Amino acid sequence: MIRLLFQDFSHIVVEVAFALVPLLLLFIFFQYVFLKMPREQVLNIVKGSILAFCGLTLFLQGVKAGFFPAGELIGRQLGASTNNWIMIPIGFILGFVATFAEPAVRILTLEVEKVSSGFIPRLILLYTLCIGVSIAVALSMLRVITGWAISYFIIPGYLLALLLTRFAGSSFTAIAFDSGGVATGPITVTFILAIAVGAASVMEGRDPLLDAFGMVSLVALAPILCVLILGIIFQKGGKS
Repeated sequence: MIRLLFQDFSHIVVEVAFALVPLLLLFIFFQYVFLKMPREQVLNIVKGSILAFCGLTLFLQGVKAGFFPAGELIGRQLGASTNNWIMIPIGFILGFVATFAEPAVRILTLEVEKVSSGFIPRLILLYTLCIGVSIAVALSMLRVITGWAISYFIIPGYLLALLLTRFAGSSFTAIAFDSGGVATGPITVTFILAIAVGAASVMEGRDPLLDAFGMVSLVALAPILCVLILGIIFQKGGKS
């Protein structure tokens, strides 16, 4: 059991090392040439880098061993059910929960609240992103059931986003497009995408390559629209 859980673990370690070691070397270079930070602070950064390395390695191994198989099995069960419409509310709930737990989303909302001096509250922005991703995942499940093309959602969605930028204010426009990036984090991509692929693979007349993929693009689009709408609400309320 343990052997299966840590199968190909060395490959994950090498991949994470290739991602983090160059960043650490770059920091060391800036430390000796420009920063000259105190030794204690440097040691804290090194310790944090080691913790990040261990965390990313274990997380990616867990995704490979647990998230992907579990997501596909859940998707297959839902797709094979006669009441496969239940995928839509389940997708909405999973989208909300996954975004609420997403580390990148938490960091973004904290930074926005700090930089804006509390003008844009963290919780309001967090729940806005959660609702946006929930709607996107629900629409993705609807696509799997109906077979609608991704272009029916993406083209009008980005046209609407460009229109909303004229009314939301420059600060919310910048936050909105960053929000689309951070919302497509590891939890959403690994677990919920696996559910969509599993469902599309067992549903009659559905092709996972056509009907399941595209969910990430919707997840990136929906928070943009929701944050822009939030900006318009702030504008109407005289807060920006």
